[in-house]
Amino acid sequence: MRDSYPKSLLSLLKNSLVTTHHPLQIIQHNAKIINKLNLIVKSLLPSETKLICRVAHYRNSILIIEVVNASWLMRLNYEKFNLISTLRKSILPSLFSIDIRINPLLMKKAVENSSLNNQTVQYAILLNKRKISTDTAQHLLRLAQNSSKKLKERLERLAALADKPEHF
Repeated sequence: MRDSYPKSLLSLLKNSLVTTHHPLQIIQHNAKIINKLNLIVKSLLPSETKLICRVAHYRNSILIIEVVNASWLMRLNYEKFNLISTLRKSILPSLFSIDIRINPLLMKKAVENSSLNNQTVQYAILLNKRKISTDTAQHLLRLAQNSSKKLKERLERLAALADKPEHF
């Protein structure tokens, strides 16, 4: 006789993940490894870099780290060789190199997740408040009147960054 009673989705997933090497199981395993690597790398870096970088991936003996901008990329490049040697000694003897990449969305996530009063985060918030003066907005709108359609739209968007742009 066949089992015809309803089964929970959770029990079906658990059974399928335990019996086979399911892709979800592999993804979960890789995510755990990356999280552990992230914690270890952040513990080895200076304290001011903890909010602005993260381990993105590890493949082909290359550790990929993301940072928020080019300035932090340069700072992290100075730490790269010390980081490689420390990681090789402790947990990743097969580590060949570290690839540092820029991911500007990382700053947005750091601001959203941060409860700290970090100077770097506060500076980023100030940079993202883009405003122009009303006088500049007026000049842009005058210039837009005699411009092509595409340029006109862009100039009007720039003028909209003013606190209270005056239209003619």
